[in-house]
Amino acid sequence: MNAHLRRAAVAAAATAMAVSLAACGQAGESGDAAEETAAQKGDDITIGLLLPENQTARYEKFDKPLIEKKISELTDGKAKVVYANAKQDATLQTQQVDTMITNKVDALIVDAVDSKAIAGSVKKAKDAGIPVVAFDRLAEGPIDAYTSFDNEEVGHVQGKALLEALGDKAKDGQIVMMNGAITDPNAALFKKGAHAELDGKVTIGKEYDTKEWKPENANSNMEAAISALGKDKIIGVYSANDGMAGGIITALKAGGFTKLPPVTGQDAELAGVQRIVAGEQFMSVYKPYAPEAAAAAEMAVALAKGEKLDSIAKEKVDSPTNKAIPSVLVPVVSLTKDNIKDTVIKDGVYTVQEICTPKFKAACDQLGLK
Repeated sequence: MNAHLRRAAVAAAATAMAVSLAACGQAGESGDAAEETAAQKGDDITIGLLLPENQTARYEKFDKPLIEKKISELTDGKAKVVYANAKQDATLQTQQVDTMITNKVDALIVDAVDSKAIAGSVKKAKDAGIPVVAFDRLAEGPIDAYTSFDNEEVGHVQGKALLEALGDKAKDGQIVMMNGAITDPNAALFKKGAHAELDGKVTIGKEYDTKEWKPENANSNMEAAISALGKDKIIGVYSANDGMAGGIITALKAGGFTKLPPVTGQDAELAGVQRIVAGEQFMSVYKPYAPEAAAAAEMAVALAKGEKLDSIAKEKVDSPTNKAIPSVLVPVVSLTKDNIKDTVIKDGVYTVQEICTPKFKAACDQLGLK
């Protein structure tokens, strides 16, 4: 992990552009007040970091340490990061925001459990003069900045990969679509992109919105789909992420599939990568976390100091409540057995040793992962 963080820091430093030093008023303060506050604080700032859950490996293993490291680099180690994880509880996250406001943090980075429910908390922070960066999910309310991946493109990548895996058999049966949670705006974008690729090219036998993204809920939904459609009719499964893919594949095995149909995924979780190596999962979507984390850190530090985002955020995104939000969108990569070495291993996300445990050694050897 240390090696990964070092590489991530170098990559982020190479791509990061200098932030404008001209202070301007932010988050409900007058311009003069903001400039005076920024001048007094310098690098001695406090950033609140709120992540949504700990079921998905990425948040604790990648996002948190990468953001903390980048904020430290940007402030010569003087900034403080206050962290809280909502454990998929929107009410708890509201309380966590309230605590951050009470403790007068200088900026917030928020990955919302529920993008709509968080809007009131975002407004409360704004009213308290605390700028908010929406991280990974586009929160509603008066956010100041946003960074994520091109989430509709994620769905396109997944849909294209599933069609590629099906090939000439695309019309020979039905697929099951296992979308993410309706509380997550990204899930709707993944679904939109996937449908744009799949509609008219395959028959969608069953489709589910999976409560809380939980693998066990995806497992139950898949069991229901097998029961409704019959195992001989299912030729592929669109799974919006790797955690759910694990639950789906367990259900497929229990349902009597001797040869597993292609299953998609997302997040390049270690278990997902190992299933790809073993031939149980067809693909995942690799999202380089370092540039996303770096963008969130850069925007939060700049906003905390009252600086402009012009040199950091080159794009604008609209939310249901706000228009033209300064944004950084990071490209994604389709991860299959053919490019594991050139993606997650090359970028230092995982070592060959982490992936190729004794259980997967033979499969790794076949792929040349040594």
